Amino acid sequence: MIINNLNNTNDLIEDFAIISQILAGDSNLFAKLVSKYSRVVKSLIRKMIRDEDDIDDLTQETFIKAYKALSSFKEGFSFSSWIYRIASNTCIDFMRRKRFNFVSIDQPITKAGDDEQYIDIEDQDNTPELAYMLNERKRAVEDAIDGLPDNYKVIIKMRHEDELEYAEISKLLNMPLGTVKAHLFRARKILLSTLKQNKSLFSDF
Repeated sequence: MIINNLNNTNDLIEDFAIISQILAGDSNLFAKLVSKYSRVVKSLIRKMIRDEDDIDDLTQETFIKAYKALSSFKEGFSFSSWIYRIASNTCIDFMRRKRFNFVSIDQPITKAGDDEQYIDIEDQDNTPELAYMLNERKRAVEDAIDGLPDNYKVIIKMRHEDELEYAEISKLLNMPLGTVKAHLFRARKILLSTLKQNKSLFSDF
């Protein structure tokens, strides 16, 4: 723990020294920050976006935004947390533009705990009727998720598709743990309410 704290402190000092030199006119030093953080930024973006070309573009866009906003960076703040937030917001803006859908129909959508409820269908013979129902259920869930606020959609995917722990989501999005849990609870509640309205497909809810 002591070693980690020392490493974090050293990173803060080193990063701010680089940023100060960049703001003083040595813009070439920004490449050091890109080299240091590009892998973790791309890893975060990959948890939200599937297409590799889009991931590369959004990684580049994140660093461009960071460079333009560098004068607003505050001494003593973590550059990694700062750029994670920029990356997260960049992905959310991208999804708003593209209206990406994501869904995992065999993951729980209701309140976490013993009463988690799954959107699932029994494994039966793959009859045309069953295939049709599966497709319609998936489409209904996709539509319901698409109707969520974008910040809810990001967290739903990170939790139920990427299977990240609450603490991991909190760290990656630089968001308080309580806020992560609250967003997930509200998102699941909205989804369940929406799906219950479609009684022909979700009569078992």
